[in-house]
Amino acid sequence: MICRIHGNQAKRAAPRFNYRIRTVSGIVSRMHLLLPLLASILFVCGLIFVKRVSRSDVRPNGVGQVALLFCVNMGSAGLMSLLWLFDGPETYWLNLWQPAIVAVLFMMGLLLTFTAVEVGDVSIATPVFGVKVVFVTCLLALSSANGVPNAIWGAALLAATGIALIQWTGQHHPRRIGLTILLALSAACCYATFDILVQRWSPDWGSTRFLPAVFVIVAGLSLLALPWVRWKPVVSNGNWKLMVPAVILLASQAFCITIAVSLFGDAARLNVVYSLRGLWGVLLAYAAAKIWGGDEANLSGKLLLTRLSGAALLTLAVALAVLG
Repeated sequence: MICRIHGNQAKRAAPRFNYRIRTVSGIVSRMHLLLPLLASILFVCGLIFVKRVSRSDVRPNGVGQVALLFCVNMGSAGLMSLLWLFDGPETYWLNLWQPAIVAVLFMMGLLLTFTAVEVGDVSIATPVFGVKVVFVTCLLALSSANGVPNAIWGAALLAATGIALIQWTGQHHPRRIGLTILLALSAACCYATFDILVQRWSPDWGSTRFLPAVFVIVAGLSLLALPWVRWKPVVSNGNWKLMVPAVILLASQAFCITIAVSLFGDAARLNVVYSLRGLWGVLLAYAAAKIWGGDEANLSGKLLLTRLSGAALLTLAVALAVLG
């Protein structure tokens, strides 16, 4: 009788135990999403420093775009090169054109990103970068036999509405804000293609071989711009104090998101989490402008709320693109 009671209790406890195991397993299987979450925060913080150190009408003695691009690329290449220290499969040097294409996409995306931030506000450009996940999901859907699900088109509509909300807040400089959004969308497209190709080509090379190859090429291409790098603004007026954290933050975020896509191949879900940079962009840029000064500090509460609503719509769009 006692054995029967214990047996019944064990049977009742088994489903609860299995549920807990599945819950823990589900949490562990999503631990890699912490990498894009960290990258989203590092990205926005890095762009805030870029905005502070960049040359502009307000800061004519700031660092030029070429110098920023060169330093960030070299920092990213140095960080990625550490992967050579780990074991990996035999390198496919005959397929060197693959990391070369990915390297060009990375450089184009970074150049467009810096231009977008230099032209407009961080709180305008950063939420638009969140559309990248829609591009990633569309590219994944188009490259498969299933086509594009209806949820993707719904996400694209929400994203377009979010962009419109952000643009309508900039009536004082409509042309500049329109250009900022165009540049940010172009950067998102470059990075989306970058992610798809990294996910597709990394398995053959191995992450510890493909990613260093990509960023060695990035460093090599960056050396071509060396004659146009103006070092004087970098070391003068204390600009290097802003330059160093900008390079570290942007190189670190590139490492986090790229290694996550390469290792786990879950580009769509990874980019859903990474798109949270749209919200961080509005909130952190406003906070930084309040501390250090900037255009974002002069926004009215209504204007900030409208931009935040647009950023929230973008985040909802990218979530729908994957979860749908």
